[in-house]
Amino acid sequence: MDGLIECHAPAVLVLPGNLARLSPKRSGAVKSEAISLIMASERRILLWMCVLVGVNQLGFGAMVPSLALYAQSFGVPASAIGLAVAIYGLARFSTAVPAGQLSDWIGRRPTLAIGGLVSALGNLWCAVAGQYPEFIAARFIAGAGAGLILTTGQVVLADISTPARRARTISIYQGTFLFAVGIGPFPGGLIAERLGLAAPFVAYGTASLLAAMVAWFAVRETRPLSQTGAPGPSAGGEPTAQPFSSQIRLLVGKSGLLLVGLIALLNAVVRTGGLFAIIPILGTVQLGLSVGAIGTAMMLGSLFGLAAAYPAGTLADRFGRKPVIVAATVMTGASMLLFAFAGSYSAFVAASIVWGVASSVGGAAPAAYAADSAAPGMNAAAMSLYRMTADAGYVIGPLALGLMADAHGPIAALLVSATLLVLAGAAFALVAPETYRSTAAL
Repeated sequence: MDGLIECHAPAVLVLPGNLARLSPKRSGAVKSEAISLIMASERRILLWMCVLVGVNQLGFGAMVPSLALYAQSFGVPASAIGLAVAIYGLARFSTAVPAGQLSDWIGRRPTLAIGGLVSALGNLWCAVAGQYPEFIAARFIAGAGAGLILTTGQVVLADISTPARRARTISIYQGTFLFAVGIGPFPGGLIAERLGLAAPFVAYGTASLLAAMVAWFAVRETRPLSQTGAPGPSAGGEPTAQPFSSQIRLLVGKSGLLLVGLIALLNAVVRTGGLFAIIPILGTVQLGLSVGAIGTAMMLGSLFGLAAAYPAGTLADRFGRKPVIVAATVMTGASMLLFAFAGSYSAFVAASIVWGVASSVGGAAPAAYAADSAAPGMNAAAMSLYRMTADAGYVIGPLALGLMADAHGPIAALLVSATLLVLAGAAFALVAPETYRSTAAL
């Protein structure tokens, strides 16, 4: 009975969202035991989801240092190298909503496993591609597999978490994600140096196969929990039986969900267009930094972000999602300003640390807000809509900021990014409703 927690007391089945429905006669020891069992089940699923995303994103990180050089080896211009990045984001964007539909249709566990297999196929194909168009097609397949994994992973987190613990649950997953991506380039660079530029794609394909095995053999099915999980204050109280397309239309009408999606989109824009493309060039040209020095600064930012992830989740669960989301958005904008005006390596490192903390803090609370917005039975629709909006930034970022940097300079591109983030944070603070705040904080 996947998704059901069985108490040792006779004939009592308790679902995470239904603890309050226990009869008064059994509301003592049975309820306490049910809570313990539910939390233990949530921790097990969260553990295996962290293993899954950690293995998969370690492979992604390993591929990052060699991606541009491998694309360049096909004899294409710089603009075509950017396409190799953007096509991956386009695939993730295109598969976000289908991933939610598939996870509602066949279940979360099979969708995760399929995502791992598709990602493995795409990355192994990248390693053996003979021509650039073939490489681009393989990159799209790899991105589609990643989209299935990342979207369904957030659906699983929404399924297993209640509003009271949701941000902390997501922060653990998010911290694992960021840490794996952050350390991946180190072994990936060594693999590329010793075995060739195609080898990291083989490593990513292998990691994706391992992720598929973890999904199939270790992650429990959580789809039944989406029908019974406790909704947030802005969601309805009864499970929905509406078609997936109708669920999407209902969710599009929620101003808070659209605004948090906009913030996620802008974060992706500045990550892919700013941090991955403009900032390394700015550091090299204006400060004379080596690739190693830039990588060290980014690594320090990731470590500080990892340390901030769980405390930020705790704050979002205690004091509400809005204060954390607004603060993280403004901090991200401030980091762009610090990068733009960094006059020394220490200032560059400080900007990296501010970025790392803001990125980590701004990862869990928005995802928790999106999950809060879903009525029972609508987790897949809400999280796929949120992921689709965020992944659009991976397509827009490298192209828009690259064009802006070409026309007006890299500093102007970073200043525009900072301005847009601050404006989005202000709009969210003024318009978006709060979806959860612990009564202990009131």
